[in-house]
Amino acid sequence: MVVDDEPDVEALFRQQFRRDLRAGRFLMEFVSSARVALQRAGEIEDATLILILSDINMPGMSGLEMLPIVRSARPDVPVIMITAYGDAETRRKALANGAADLLTKPIDFVALRQEIDTRLEQVA
Repeated sequence: MVVDDEPDVEALFRQQFRRDLRAGRFLMEFVSSARVALQRAGEIEDATLILILSDINMPGMSGLEMLPIVRSARPDVPVIMITAYGDAETRRKALANGAADLLTKPIDFVALRQEIDTRLEQVA
């Protein structure tokens, strides 16, 4: 699941992972707010949700505010935070609240693909 309020994020992710998506290796669900992400995380069956990627800066509830709630509700699902501001304090807050990692924009899609592959192997 990708959580980001910017509409162009979905097109970017779909383009970067087009072969995987076309081959059916995994599905990507896109939601535009932390509140919707929390709702969907509760609705999706355990084994089908393998990773949450969330922007930090969003209107309403931020990704950092969502992080401990979703980690409590779904401790089986790693959360990787995404930010344009990869300063040390943001990294510390994200990791202290349970993030598996913090990626800075522009996203390193090679590293992200490795993380997805690792999660797919773990649930296989």
